[in-house]
Amino acid sequence: MSSENISSLRDLQEGPVIDENTLHDDLTRHFYYTLGRDRVGKSHLYLYNALALTIRDRLIARCRQTRQSLINKPTKQVAYLSLEFLMGRALGNAVLNLELDESVKKALEQYSSTLEEVSDAEHDAGLGNGGLGRLAACFLDSCASLALPVTGYGIRYEYGMFNQSIENGHQVEHPDNWLREGHPWEISAPEHTRRIKFFGHVEIYQDKKGRKHHQWLGTEDVLAVPYDVPIPGYKNDVVNTLRLWKAEATDEFDLDEFNAGSYTDAVAHKNLAEQITMVLYPNDASENGKELRLRQQYFLTSASLQDILADWVARFGEDFTEFAQNNVFQLNDTHPSIAVAELMRLLIDDYDLDWDKAWSITTKTMAYTNHTLLPEALEKWSVPLFKNLLPRLLEIIYEINARFLLEVACKWPGDINKQRNMSLIEEGEVPQIRMAYLAIVGSFSVNGVAALHTQLLTKGLFNDFYQLWPTKFNNKTNGVTPRRWLSHCNENLAKLISKKIGDDWIRDFSKVKQIRRFYDDAAFQKQWQQVKFDNKQKLVALVKRDCNVEFDANMMFDVQVKRIHEYKRQLLNVMHVIHLYERIRKGDTKTLTPRCVLFGGKAAPGYFIAKLIIKLINNVAQTINADPLAKPYLRVAFLPNYNVTAMETICPATDLSEQISTTGKEASGTGNMKFMMNGAITIGTLDGANIEIKQAVGDDNFFLFGAKSEQLADIRNNYDPINIIENSQNLKEVISLIESGHFNLFEPGLFQPLLDSIKSSTDEWLVAYDFESYVKAQHMAELAYQDKTHWTRLSILNTAASGSFSSDRTINEYSQDIWQL
Repeated sequence: MSSENISSLRDLQEGPVIDENTLHDDLTRHFYYTLGRDRVGKSHLYLYNALALTIRDRLIARCRQTRQSLINKPTKQVAYLSLEFLMGRALGNAVLNLELDESVKKALEQYSSTLEEVSDAEHDAGLGNGGLGRLAACFLDSCASLALPVTGYGIRYEYGMFNQSIENGHQVEHPDNWLREGHPWEISAPEHTRRIKFFGHVEIYQDKKGRKHHQWLGTEDVLAVPYDVPIPGYKNDVVNTLRLWKAEATDEFDLDEFNAGSYTDAVAHKNLAEQITMVLYPNDASENGKELRLRQQYFLTSASLQDILADWVARFGEDFTEFAQNNVFQLNDTHPSIAVAELMRLLIDDYDLDWDKAWSITTKTMAYTNHTLLPEALEKWSVPLFKNLLPRLLEIIYEINARFLLEVACKWPGDINKQRNMSLIEEGEVPQIRMAYLAIVGSFSVNGVAALHTQLLTKGLFNDFYQLWPTKFNNKTNGVTPRRWLSHCNENLAKLISKKIGDDWIRDFSKVKQIRRFYDDAAFQKQWQQVKFDNKQKLVALVKRDCNVEFDANMMFDVQVKRIHEYKRQLLNVMHVIHLYERIRKGDTKTLTPRCVLFGGKAAPGYFIAKLIIKLINNVAQTINADPLAKPYLRVAFLPNYNVTAMETICPATDLSEQISTTGKEASGTGNMKFMMNGAITIGTLDGANIEIKQAVGDDNFFLFGAKSEQLADIRNNYDPINIIENSQNLKEVISLIESGHFNLFEPGLFQPLLDSIKSSTDEWLVAYDFESYVKAQHMAELAYQDKTHWTRLSILNTAASGSFSSDRTINEYSQDIWQL
């Protein structure tokens, strides 16, 4: 081949020149020709799509280079399996990481538009629900920014969890059709489609050598079609990939049925297949819901494992001798734990490995992250459901369990209770498969996500397994990416910090501690206060638009935004709001600090108590906001449809961060870290990562309250909330006001279930127990806020101490201790 042809081929492979100098022309080309537009009009949607495609071109070029570097220099790779990736909007983050701010600004000037206006046309990707999904997104950002070969694997949900509106104080769910206007960041890769089996039966046969083989026959198959989303690193030209799977039918429809007039039957198989990736977290209160959840989890893990094995075979053939040295599967919580059994199935049934070799590979490649101490979140599936849906997987799980229990019996001879407690199969009228146990048994690493969480796992929930395999357990405290959660969402604060210490802290967030030396600088304090005030004004506008409540930027902004759950104790927070209202009604306002209290978060559709808490918050807010006596001192709002984009406005504006979960219930929390990075001061319990935040920032810069973990057993054994209420004037007044119907005048008895839960001696959330301590901590916070200089010092010190809560630090620990990249 001539040198000219070689050069042409190289140019063709590398593609046309794409850099910031051509951005203006590329934007024009996509707007006018790809999308066929000639003017912007009232909506920025088409301009957003054109800009997204322009940025995506640059991401694809870098993604190709990243993939090629891995081919040229093979290295160990990680597959990060997660049922959630709460990515938020992609445009602003991509512009930041690719250093295209000025180029984009200039290119948009010809359309009389700004990046902020265009970004508002982007929908939040409906791929996650809360902290778990947002953590996964932060981890992908950090992996790319640290140039680590990590690929995310998830599901391309047609609909997110739901869009939330508030009607008459109640949460109302609406479909979150986030894909309705397309998703310009994704690229379909149908050539990598995988076939997923469900139902059917297993037949056993012997080959000529006497080896038994299992065949999974009569299955109802579904296709997994991949869509790739590029994940850019920060200013390093590395672009990793998030591969999302969409379920499709093997055949679109039955033409004979259609021609016979049975139109519904003709597309029944297609509809059944597409249900798998239709909705994030379908309600599993029914058996059909449970089956769909299990189908989702198996669909994700089988498609992802098949993908990785197929890539290995294409590169190295069916020799798996070095597979474990070059691959790690990180299971993000218990949802993908079926990967243990599925990898065994693929290696044994599809690639003809014997059990011992397959088990050796599986237990050297699987790593499990546990994210919860709540038993209901550890996931159990009934044996009958498994037998019907995944019969071959059930056989493998039984075999894993039999071999595992032999190991338990050797460790604790004759201890039948130990075997029963550790078995992967929970005995009962309907036997259940303990999926967390499967993950532990099949993984070489099991990690918690905060120091206390890991301690509680090893001393409590998984203590038997810890006694058997103590070196398998480790802690990796969560973190969040400072690119999105400070540099991007709080641009003015980022500029102020960079002006003082340079911008290297964005890449190495441990350097943010350097601003500590300015915490007593009067001029710096004044600038810090101005940034906070400007951010509060943005939140004022958001609350006015979405809640029709007038916040005042001169008041303290007291914020709790997160998933609505009893253990997160939004109920305790709203009870304190009622306490403040009582003080105002009695004229006790001398030491009262004017504050705006903001709530936000979604309750699971089937979670009655959580939805009732939302109703109470909204009724309390309506009563207080309508009372002229309260207006100078207290305003309350519940922000509907809380999401990543809303949080990008909320956390830079927050003064007081509410992290008030019942001790021992929150695994880690990441919202607490985002608020801390942006200079909010935490009021919280010794739970999750709160403990490490308190250690980092110092006892004097954290408003602590509530029971400690070592006290919980004694408290619960002697818990008498009625007596506590009788001996607490503040709590008695709050309970009495709720009981009187003051907040539900035309809905008698509405909040009785909440009152009953507070008064119950079995209330595991300890709302009554912690109330008085919480009130005292809140009083300390309001007194501190009255001294603006003191509060600003606290704010600066919180940001300065947040360096260890970067997800870069967390991912470095995963890389060194678990993945060994």
